[in-house]
Amino acid sequence: MVESFIKYLQLEKRFSPHTITAYSKDLQQFSEFLAATFEISKIEKAEHPHLRSWVVHLMDTGVASRTVNRKIVSLKSFYKFLQRREFIEVNPASRLKSLRVPKDLANFVKESEMDNLLDHLTFKDNFSGQRDKLLLEMLYATGMRLSELIGLRNESINYYEKTVKVLGKRNKERIIPLHQEVIDQVEKYKQLKSDVSGKSDKLLTTNSGNDLYPQFVYKTVKNYLTQVTTLSKRSPHVLRHTFATHLLNKGADLNAVKDLLGHASLASTQVYTHNSIKKLKAVFDQAHPKA
Repeated sequence: MVESFIKYLQLEKRFSPHTITAYSKDLQQFSEFLAATFEISKIEKAEHPHLRSWVVHLMDTGVASRTVNRKIVSLKSFYKFLQRREFIEVNPASRLKSLRVPKDLANFVKESEMDNLLDHLTFKDNFSGQRDKLLLEMLYATGMRLSELIGLRNESINYYEKTVKVLGKRNKERIIPLHQEVIDQVEKYKQLKSDVSGKSDKLLTTNSGNDLYPQFVYKTVKNYLTQVTTLSKRSPHVLRHTFATHLLNKGADLNAVKDLLGHASLASTQVYTHNSIKKLKAVFDQAHPKA
């Protein structure tokens, strides 16, 4: 049943490989728990108390609330799939409730620190140096996700329109504008890339010309951000937060930022408005007669 569900996620729902891997691991872990704790060998035979028991077990062993909630989503999706396919009559996951998770403010790099990174930091004038600069420029200029950056192809850039085509979650395409500095950096980088051998057709590659991989991008971003900021989190996603926060601080429309980020709902974008409160207070103090 699990194999059929995974194929459904791949072929019909078109989930990303990362999401599919997470669902597979969650269901495998639950299957092992069922067998060890209740001697139930078939996952479709589980009932609500068994699911609830696993959630309690996860909490007792110190698994983070966000991770537990993701596993609950995996169970709900799986048993909903079984019910729709009439493999089961009652959905045992329907009464599972997500755990409360405190909302953290999104970390972001200050504008002055980003200026220092992209305008004053020295990048080597070779393939790896200019690739690293383009990698950082692209993340900050577009707010794209790590997986979207890795998936960029040579033809993703439209030089005439000054845009980049991004393939987001569930294979949804979106077009993001690029400013001239990024276009110039792409052209400079591609001149150096022509001397690099490799089989990859992706825009950004490793020094040997192969596809980028997540750990490579993480390491690169952390290395450069360490030189300009004291933030504890220095990841590609922080640059996505930075992109959104800086746009909102400059007065960008929330719906426009939502579309640029590729969010399905406005609720996902609203987390960035918390970082703009200081800016709003400054406007209030300046403009309100009683301030």
